[in-house]
Formats: sequence, structure tokens, C-alpha cells
Amino acid sequence: MNVTPSQLTRRSFLITGSALLSVRAVPTLAQTPAQAIHVLKDPSCGCCTTWAEILVSEGFAVTTEDSSGADLFAFKLDHGIPQAMVSCHTGEIEGYMIEGHVPPADIRRLLAQRLDAIGLAVPGMPYGSPGMGPENDRQAYEVFLIGRDGSTAVFSRYAAS
Repeated sequence: MNVTPSQLTRRSFLITGSALLSVRAVPTLAQTPAQAIHVLKDPSCGCCTTWAEILVSEGFAVTTEDSSGADLFAFKLDHGIPQAMVSCHTGEIEGYMIEGHVPPADIRRLLAQRLDAIGLAVPGMPYGSPGMGPENDRQAYEVFLIGRDGSTAVFSRYAAS
């Protein structure tokens, strides 16, 4: 349909102008790119895979690398994770180490706060932490911040449900 200048009414001008402004605003509403996290995990560990899937569902861009035994343990220690904080898998995101079943909200909080730290850890494999069973039946656990000197402090607490 061709519109001649004589057919262009004030109303059609306003509608067209509004539509163009709406389309112009769309790029500013686009989501930010997913934050990339690389996860080293045992190839036969189901909870590690589940944790990675949870991160993907939360908008993270996850890559995984199989590693196990002494190699995986050495990687953890070489990257500053204290032996008492070790769990089954280790992630790297924006210069931070993420050890074990750390909830996505805590990872985002760490990235937003930009703390001077090695990263976060949920030692062991607490039931009900992300990837370790239903959250509505979880045991209490803590997420620890690992300092550059190897010290740890509670970053967040999750009560038993």
C-alpha cells in the first residue's frame, strides 16, 4: 500500500512515529551476554552435570572439561582452594574459582561485589544444595568466601528446609 502525502493524516503520522520509536528502543532492552563459566568435573559424576545444567538454566554460559582423581585435586590446590573446602567440581568465572555446589545467586553476588578473593566454596556435597537433591528438603549449609591468603569466611547461609 502506497501512501501519498495528501493521505498522510496527523493520526497516521503519530502512529507511525510511535511504532518507529518502539522499534528503536528494543535493542536497549536486550539481555546482557551470558557470563561464561568453565567447569572441571569427574566424567562420571551426575551431581556435577546437574549443577552445570542448573547454571545454564540460570543464564550462565557453561563449558565443561572432564578431569578426575589426582589431576582434578591438584588443579583445585594449585588455584588456591584449601583442602578443607574441596568438593566434587570446580568452576572458573571472571578470575574467580567456584568450588562445589555454590548457588547461582551467590556467584552473581560475588561477581557484582568484585571482592578481592580466590572465590567461593561449598565444601562436601550437602543434600539440597544445587545439584544435590530437592531444595525443599535440604540440610543446612554454608557458602564460604576463600581469601587470597587461604582464609575462609561465611559468605551466605542456607537453613535446613
